[in-house]
Amino acid sequence: MSSLRKVALVTGAGTGIGKCAALALLRDGYSVVLAGRRANLLEMTVKEAGPLGTQALAVPANVRNPASVQLLFARTLEAFGRLDLLFNNAGLGSPPGLLEDLTYEQWQAVVDTNLTGAFLCTQEAFKVMKSQTPRGGRIINNGSISAHSPRPNSAPYTATKHAILGLTKATALDGRKYDIACCQIDIGNAATDLTARMQHGVLQANGEMAVEPRLDLVHVAEAIVFMANLPLDANVQFMTIMATKMPFLGRG
Repeated sequence: MSSLRKVALVTGAGTGIGKCAALALLRDGYSVVLAGRRANLLEMTVKEAGPLGTQALAVPANVRNPASVQLLFARTLEAFGRLDLLFNNAGLGSPPGLLEDLTYEQWQAVVDTNLTGAFLCTQEAFKVMKSQTPRGGRIINNGSISAHSPRPNSAPYTATKHAILGLTKATALDGRKYDIACCQIDIGNAATDLTARMQHGVLQANGEMAVEPRLDLVHVAEAIVFMANLPLDANVQFMTIMATKMPFLGRG
């Protein structure tokens, strides 16, 4: 498979934000590599793309595993010959619970997926983007409102999303010499399965439970496509897109 289209790679593309972003990029004219742990969900996303699915490639991959990430990028090059966009989206949270009760395994799983996984994919993207012709590309990291302000009982997720903020800045700086632009989208309360519980009430910093509004995924996908389509000499370094009335500025 080869393509004259721009080529995007989306991690965590089987569900939620990743799935919505992958479909939006396909509609916008990209060839898209869909990466994720569950092959059946990736194939369902390709099927949902309809005729555009001919420009999609589903690659089961585990971003925690360096060999799996290397194979993912090799498959991308084999299929499309280049990479113009990486959306580091794969993410994991820990079960809600007291910080002092978290297990090492729960902590490590979140760190390995959210932070190390994004780093490994970024590293492979650098190798491709700096060597291809035309040179360069764009990396979009899925940060989160939690990159700036935590929820109660969310230490692993909050810590890794704060770390993504640092990774974004370092990547943007180190990518300049290769014409690689890096930016971050911080999404608040996107309407996915993971936020369904917000419709029934979630714990607030003052100990109360409150229903929170959610944001339609369509708007998130539109924001990602906008960031993706900027020329490499322009960058939205950080974008926050959120449900207008969600408790963010007033957290705590």
